[in-house]
Amino acid sequence: MRWNERLGKRLKLKDLHMLEAIARLGSMARAAEDLSISQPAISKAMADLEISLGVSLLHRSSRGVSITDCGRVLVRRSRAVFDEIRQGLVEIEHLSDPTRGEVRIGTGEAMTAFVSTIVDRASRQYPRMSYHVSVHDVTTLLRGLRDRDLDLVIARWTPSNSERDLVAEILFRDRLHVMAGIDHALAKRRTQLTLAELANERWALPPHDSFLGKMVAQAFHAEGLDLPQAILISISVQMRLNSLESGRFLTIHPNSLLRHSGNRGRFKALPVELHDVAGPIASIRLRDRPVTGATKRFVEMTRTVAKAVA
Repeated sequence: MRWNERLGKRLKLKDLHMLEAIARLGSMARAAEDLSISQPAISKAMADLEISLGVSLLHRSSRGVSITDCGRVLVRRSRAVFDEIRQGLVEIEHLSDPTRGEVRIGTGEAMTAFVSTIVDRASRQYPRMSYHVSVHDVTTLLRGLRDRDLDLVIARWTPSNSERDLVAEILFRDRLHVMAGIDHALAKRRTQLTLAELANERWALPPHDSFLGKMVAQAFHAEGLDLPQAILISISVQMRLNSLESGRFLTIHPNSLLRHSGNRGRFKALPVELHDVAGPIASIRLRDRPVTGATKRFVEMTRTVAKAVA
């Protein structure tokens, strides 16, 4: 396939935009509505694009459309193209006014107090910058980073061979603790406890297949124990913390939750030695993606706040 002859003059950004919308929304009708164009127009544009490329991009059936493997490749690359254009416009804006810009941050519930502190300090120094914060589990956050919906992620870092496209700057360690409400019978305990002694307590835990749930399981397995039978299982940090206030439940959470001003005096870390299975907190970004001026300033403030936490 010769680029100049077959595609260079015929492939249009708006066609790629349509394909991305179909992939994102799951149907031509919804994509047409989202882009404010007619469904016949989007259908013809996709047919013409397939002819130009010589491959099928969509599976068409009476139940709708789905993206083919070739379509997924083009969507993934198209997102990178659109992101580069957006980044270029951001850089132009930064050249005209280096104190303006937008940063899209992803983090987990446990780190929201840390990120709030960074935003507070950065907004005092750069009041014309804006900060969009998405709160999800780590798996969702890293997917958003790879899809270029996020500029950086602040979360726990446990690298694997499948994450070579990411680069992480370690900020600090945030150890796990067994926590109880202040009215729990064990809250005033001073002598050391073991997980084995707590196995029959009432537990509120994250789902076993969640990021934190897997770390909790590792902590028990490191002691040669099975996971305790949890009475409450929820992905919601707030739900698990609310259960502690009854004085009847225990949970395992990162230490950063105890630092949050809204949690002080409500919960207590019990004297339980957990193996340090939790990875460090890091600022994570795509390795080959340029960093804009606004993101650079946010990263600099992140380092400053992290030093105080460490």
